[in-house]
Amino acid sequence: MGFSLPQFGSHAREGARIAQYAVELEQAGADSLWVGDRLVAATNPTVGYGGSDSIPAEFNSILDPFVLLGIAGAATERVRLGANVLIAPLYPPAQLARSLTTIDVVSQGRLIAGFGIGWSPEEYTASHVPFTHRGARLDETLDALDAMWTTDPAGYTGRFVTVPEHRRELQPVRRPPIHLAAFNPAALARVGRRGDGWLPVVPVPGPPGWGKQLLALRAIIDDAAVAAGRDPEAIETVLRVNVAAGTDLDQVAATIETVAADTGFDDFFVDLLYVSDSVDTMLDAALRLLARLRG
Repeated sequence: MGFSLPQFGSHAREGARIAQYAVELEQAGADSLWVGDRLVAATNPTVGYGGSDSIPAEFNSILDPFVLLGIAGAATERVRLGANVLIAPLYPPAQLARSLTTIDVVSQGRLIAGFGIGWSPEEYTASHVPFTHRGARLDETLDALDAMWTTDPAGYTGRFVTVPEHRRELQPVRRPPIHLAAFNPAALARVGRRGDGWLPVVPVPGPPGWGKQLLALRAIIDDAAVAAGRDPEAIETVLRVNVAAGTDLDQVAATIETVAADTGFDDFFVDLLYVSDSVDTMLDAALRLLARLRG
Protein backbone atom coordinates (compact mmCIF):
# COMPACT_ATOMS: atom_id res chain seq x y z
CA MET A 1 0.00 0.00 0.00
CA GLY A 2 1.22 3.45 -0.97
CA PHE A 3 -0.10 7.00 -1.12
CA SER A 4 0.30 10.15 -3.17
CA LEU A 5 2.37 12.91 -1.65
CA PRO A 6 0.65 16.26 -0.96
CA GLN A 7 1.24 18.09 -4.23
CA PHE A 8 -1.81 19.87 -5.61
CA GLY A 9 -4.47 22.35 -4.50
CA SER A 10 -4.66 23.23 -0.82
CA HIS A 11 -2.02 20.57 -0.06
CA ALA A 12 0.52 22.42 -2.21
CA ARG A 13 0.33 25.42 0.09
CA GLU A 14 1.64 23.19 2.89
CA GLY A 15 4.71 22.10 0.98
CA ALA A 16 6.92 22.62 4.03
CA ARG A 17 5.33 19.48 5.54
CA ILE A 18 6.24 17.07 2.73
CA ALA A 19 9.12 15.50 4.67
CA GLN A 20 6.99 15.06 7.81
CA TYR A 21 4.18 13.46 5.81
CA ALA A 22 6.59 11.05 4.12
CA VAL A 23 8.27 10.04 7.39
CA GLU A 24 5.00 9.47 9.26
CA LEU A 25 3.59 7.26 6.51
CA GLU A 26 6.80 5.25 6.27
CA GLN A 27 6.80 4.73 10.02
CA ALA A 28 3.15 3.63 9.85
CA GLY A 29 4.04 0.90 7.34
CA ALA A 30 3.30 2.44 3.93
CA ASP A 31 5.29 0.84 1.11
CA SER A 32 5.45 3.64 -1.48
CA LEU A 33 4.96 7.38 -2.03
CA TRP A 34 3.97 8.90 -5.36
CA VAL A 35 3.84 12.13 -7.33
CA GLY A 36 2.00 13.24 -10.45
CA ASP A 37 2.91 15.78 -13.10
CA ARG A 38 1.04 18.90 -14.16
CA LEU A 39 2.84 21.79 -15.81
CA VAL A 40 -0.01 24.26 -16.38
CA ALA A 41 -3.79 24.20 -15.89
CA ALA A 42 -5.14 26.01 -18.94
CA THR A 43 -8.02 28.42 -18.32
CA ASN A 44 -9.61 27.52 -21.68
CA PRO A 45 -8.35 23.98 -22.33
CA THR A 46 -8.54 22.40 -25.74
CA VAL A 47 -8.89 19.06 -23.96
CA GLY A 48 -10.33 18.83 -20.47
CA TYR A 49 -9.39 16.47 -17.66
CA GLY A 50 -10.80 12.96 -17.64
CA GLY A 51 -13.13 13.49 -20.58
CA SER A 52 -14.61 16.73 -19.21
CA ASP A 53 -14.38 20.18 -20.78
CA SER A 54 -12.48 21.73 -17.86
CA ILE A 55 -9.54 21.16 -15.52
CA PRO A 56 -10.04 20.73 -11.75
CA ALA A 57 -9.31 23.81 -9.67
CA GLU A 58 -6.88 21.72 -7.61
CA PHE A 59 -4.43 21.80 -10.52
CA ASN A 60 -4.16 25.58 -10.26
CA SER A 61 -1.64 25.03 -7.44
CA ILE A 62 1.22 22.66 -8.25
CA LEU A 63 4.43 21.48 -6.60
CA ASP A 64 7.29 20.18 -8.74
CA PRO A 65 7.35 16.34 -8.86
CA PHE A 66 11.13 16.03 -9.02
CA VAL A 67 11.67 18.25 -5.99
CA LEU A 68 9.02 16.37 -4.01
CA LEU A 69 10.59 12.99 -4.74
CA GLY A 70 13.98 14.37 -3.71
CA ILE A 71 12.57 15.67 -0.41
CA ALA A 72 10.81 12.38 0.31
CA GLY A 73 13.90 10.40 -0.67
CA ALA A 74 16.13 12.35 1.70
CA ALA A 75 13.64 12.08 4.58
CA THR A 76 12.87 8.35 4.34
CA GLU A 77 14.82 5.09 4.33
CA ARG A 78 12.59 2.31 3.00
CA VAL A 79 9.57 3.36 0.93
CA ARG A 80 9.69 3.19 -2.84
CA LEU A 81 9.37 6.57 -4.58
CA GLY A 82 7.24 6.58 -7.70
CA ALA A 83 5.95 8.90 -10.40
CA ASN A 84 2.49 8.30 -11.82
CA VAL A 85 3.14 9.76 -14.18
CA LEU A 86 5.81 12.10 -15.51
CA ILE A 87 4.85 13.40 -18.96
CA ALA A 88 8.12 12.27 -20.47
CA PRO A 89 7.91 14.01 -23.90
CA LEU A 90 7.75 17.43 -22.18
CA TYR A 91 11.34 17.08 -20.96
CA PRO A 92 14.68 16.96 -22.79
CA PRO A 93 15.97 13.43 -22.12
CA ALA A 94 19.28 14.67 -20.68
CA GLN A 95 17.41 16.84 -18.17
CA LEU A 96 15.09 13.97 -17.31
CA ALA A 97 18.03 11.60 -16.80
CA ARG A 98 19.84 14.10 -14.56
CA SER A 99 16.80 14.71 -12.33
CA LEU A 100 15.87 11.04 -12.00
CA THR A 101 19.47 9.96 -11.41
CA THR A 102 19.68 12.53 -8.61
CA ILE A 103 16.53 11.17 -6.96
CA ASP A 104 17.72 7.59 -7.27
CA VAL A 105 21.14 8.40 -5.79
CA VAL A 106 19.63 10.41 -2.92
CA SER A 107 17.16 7.61 -2.12
CA GLN A 108 19.75 4.84 -2.59
CA GLY A 109 17.94 3.12 -5.43
CA ARG A 110 14.27 3.42 -4.50
CA LEU A 111 12.96 5.26 -7.58
CA ILE A 112 10.20 3.97 -9.87
CA ALA A 113 10.18 6.08 -13.03
CA GLY A 114 6.58 6.18 -14.23
CA PHE A 115 5.96 7.77 -17.62
CA GLY A 116 3.03 8.72 -19.83
CA ILE A 117 2.34 11.04 -22.76
CA GLY A 118 -0.25 13.34 -21.16
CA TRP A 119 -3.44 14.76 -22.61
CA SER A 120 -3.08 18.56 -22.49
CA PRO A 121 -2.05 20.37 -25.70
CA GLU A 122 -1.42 23.50 -23.64
CA GLU A 123 1.24 21.76 -21.56
CA TYR A 124 3.05 20.82 -24.75
CA THR A 125 2.77 24.40 -26.00
CA ALA A 126 4.22 25.66 -22.71
CA SER A 127 7.17 23.28 -23.19
CA HIS A 128 7.71 24.22 -26.87
CA VAL A 129 7.13 20.59 -27.85
CA PRO A 130 4.70 19.56 -30.63
CA PHE A 131 1.62 17.71 -29.39
CA THR A 132 1.80 15.33 -32.36
CA HIS A 133 3.84 12.11 -32.36
CA ARG A 134 3.76 11.91 -28.56
CA GLY A 135 4.02 8.13 -28.55
CA ALA A 136 7.05 8.18 -30.84
CA ARG A 137 8.68 10.85 -28.68
CA LEU A 138 8.11 8.68 -25.62
CA ASP A 139 9.72 5.69 -27.34
CA GLU A 140 12.76 7.74 -28.29
CA THR A 141 12.97 9.23 -24.81
CA LEU A 142 13.02 5.71 -23.35
CA ASP A 143 15.78 4.76 -25.80
CA ALA A 144 17.78 7.83 -24.79
CA LEU A 145 17.35 7.09 -21.08
CA ASP A 146 18.47 3.50 -21.62
CA ALA A 147 21.61 4.79 -23.34
CA MET A 148 22.38 7.29 -20.58
CA TRP A 149 21.69 4.81 -17.79
CA THR A 150 23.76 1.97 -19.21
CA THR A 151 26.72 3.47 -21.10
CA ASP A 152 29.52 5.99 -20.62
CA PRO A 153 30.11 7.93 -22.82
CA ALA A 154 26.44 8.09 -23.81
CA GLY A 155 24.49 9.69 -26.60
CA TYR A 156 21.38 9.19 -28.71
CA THR A 157 20.14 10.40 -32.08
CA GLY A 158 16.51 9.91 -33.07
CA ARG A 159 13.91 11.55 -35.24
CA PHE A 160 12.42 13.60 -32.41
CA VAL A 161 15.05 13.75 -29.66
CA THR A 162 18.83 13.94 -29.68
CA VAL A 163 21.40 13.79 -26.89
CA PRO A 164 25.00 14.63 -27.91
CA GLU A 165 27.62 12.12 -26.82
CA HIS A 166 28.83 13.00 -23.32
CA ARG A 167 30.34 11.48 -20.20
CA ARG A 168 27.96 9.79 -17.72
CA GLU A 169 30.22 8.87 -14.81
CA LEU A 170 27.41 9.25 -12.24
CA GLN A 171 24.82 6.54 -12.77
CA PRO A 172 21.72 5.59 -10.75
CA VAL A 173 22.24 3.11 -7.93
CA ARG A 174 20.56 0.68 -10.29
CA ARG A 175 18.71 1.34 -13.55
CA PRO A 176 15.36 2.66 -12.31
CA PRO A 177 12.44 0.43 -13.32
CA ILE A 178 10.32 2.15 -15.96
CA HIS A 179 6.57 1.83 -15.49
CA LEU A 180 4.15 3.07 -18.13
CA ALA A 181 0.59 4.32 -17.97
CA ALA A 182 -1.51 2.65 -20.65
CA PHE A 183 -5.12 1.90 -21.54
CA ASN A 184 -5.31 1.81 -25.34
CA PRO A 185 -3.97 -1.20 -27.27
CA ALA A 186 -0.90 0.55 -28.70
CA ALA A 187 0.20 1.85 -25.30
CA LEU A 188 -0.49 -1.53 -23.64
CA ALA A 189 1.61 -3.27 -26.28
CA ARG A 190 4.45 -0.80 -25.51
CA VAL A 191 4.33 -1.90 -21.86
CA GLY A 192 4.68 -5.50 -22.95
CA ARG A 193 7.56 -4.77 -25.31
CA ARG A 194 9.66 -2.58 -23.06
CA GLY A 195 8.09 -1.64 -19.71
CA ASP A 196 9.14 -2.89 -16.30
CA GLY A 197 5.67 -2.18 -14.99
CA TRP A 198 2.13 -1.08 -15.83
CA LEU A 199 0.27 1.78 -14.11
CA PRO A 200 -3.51 1.33 -14.48
CA VAL A 201 -6.19 3.26 -12.58
CA VAL A 202 -8.96 2.12 -10.23
CA PRO A 203 -11.70 4.77 -9.82
CA VAL A 204 -13.70 4.93 -6.58
CA PRO A 205 -16.63 4.88 -7.00
CA GLY A 206 -16.21 2.80 -10.13
CA PRO A 207 -18.22 0.53 -12.40
CA PRO A 208 -18.86 -3.07 -11.32
CA GLY A 209 -16.55 -5.69 -12.73
CA TRP A 210 -13.58 -3.34 -12.92
CA GLY A 211 -11.22 -6.18 -12.00
CA LYS A 212 -12.23 -8.22 -15.06
CA GLN A 213 -11.60 -5.19 -17.30
CA LEU A 214 -8.14 -4.78 -15.80
CA LEU A 215 -7.34 -8.44 -16.45
CA ALA A 216 -8.41 -8.08 -20.09
CA LEU A 217 -6.07 -5.11 -20.50
CA ARG A 218 -3.26 -6.92 -18.74
CA ALA A 219 -3.67 -9.81 -21.20
CA ILE A 220 -2.73 -7.45 -24.05
CA ILE A 221 0.47 -6.58 -22.18
CA ASP A 222 1.28 -10.23 -21.56
CA ASP A 223 0.72 -11.19 -25.20
CA ALA A 224 2.98 -8.36 -26.38
CA ALA A 225 5.66 -9.41 -23.89
CA VAL A 226 5.62 -13.00 -25.14
CA ALA A 227 5.80 -11.79 -28.75
CA ALA A 228 8.84 -9.71 -27.84
CA GLY A 229 10.53 -12.65 -26.14
CA ARG A 230 10.01 -11.26 -22.64
CA ASP A 231 8.67 -12.87 -19.48
CA PRO A 232 5.27 -11.32 -18.61
CA GLU A 233 5.78 -12.27 -14.96
CA ALA A 234 8.66 -9.80 -14.80
CA ILE A 235 6.33 -6.87 -15.58
CA GLU A 236 4.81 -5.43 -12.42
CA THR A 237 1.36 -3.89 -11.99
CA VAL A 238 0.87 -0.96 -9.61
CA LEU A 239 -2.72 0.27 -9.40
CA ARG A 240 -3.47 3.92 -8.75
CA VAL A 241 -6.70 4.40 -6.76
CA ASN A 242 -8.40 7.67 -7.72
CA VAL A 243 -10.87 8.63 -5.00
CA ALA A 244 -13.72 10.98 -5.95
CA ALA A 245 -14.81 13.81 -3.69
CA GLY A 246 -17.26 12.78 -0.98
CA THR A 247 -16.26 9.10 -1.04
CA ASP A 248 -16.24 7.25 2.27
CA LEU A 249 -12.93 5.62 3.18
CA ASP A 250 -14.69 2.32 3.87
CA GLN A 251 -15.73 2.28 0.22
CA VAL A 252 -12.13 2.91 -0.82
CA ALA A 253 -10.89 0.03 1.31
CA ALA A 254 -13.65 -2.29 0.08
CA THR A 255 -12.86 -1.47 -3.56
CA ILE A 256 -9.17 -2.22 -3.07
CA GLU A 257 -9.99 -5.53 -1.39
CA THR A 258 -12.43 -6.49 -4.17
CA VAL A 259 -10.06 -5.59 -7.02
CA ALA A 260 -7.20 -7.44 -5.31
CA ALA A 261 -9.37 -10.54 -4.88
CA ASP A 262 -10.63 -10.41 -8.48
CA THR A 263 -7.25 -9.83 -10.13
CA GLY A 264 -4.52 -11.09 -7.84
CA PHE A 265 -2.85 -7.67 -8.07
CA ASP A 266 -1.45 -6.68 -4.71
CA ASP A 267 0.33 -3.35 -5.23
CA PHE A 268 -1.86 -0.23 -4.83
CA PHE A 269 -1.44 3.43 -4.04
CA VAL A 270 -4.23 5.84 -3.13
CA ASP A 271 -4.66 9.44 -4.27
CA LEU A 272 -6.57 11.32 -1.56
CA LEU A 273 -6.48 14.74 -3.26
CA TYR A 274 -10.26 15.14 -3.54
CA VAL A 275 -11.24 13.83 -0.10
CA SER A 276 -8.91 15.96 2.04
CA ASP A 277 -8.36 19.69 2.27
CA SER A 278 -5.15 19.77 4.33
CA VAL A 279 -2.05 17.70 4.96
CA ASP A 280 -3.44 16.76 8.38
CA THR A 281 -6.68 15.36 6.96
CA MET A 282 -4.79 13.66 4.13
CA LEU A 283 -2.42 12.00 6.60
CA ASP A 284 -5.28 10.97 8.88
CA ALA A 285 -7.15 9.37 5.96
CA ALA A 286 -4.02 7.51 4.82
CA LEU A 287 -3.33 6.19 8.31
CA ARG A 288 -6.93 5.00 8.69
CA LEU A 289 -6.80 3.20 5.35
CA LEU A 290 -3.54 1.51 6.30
CA ALA A 291 -5.05 0.35 9.59
CA ARG A 292 -8.16 -1.01 7.85
CA LEU A 293 -6.30 -2.80 5.07
CA ARG A 294 -3.51 -4.18 7.25
CA GLY A 295 -5.71 -4.97 10.25
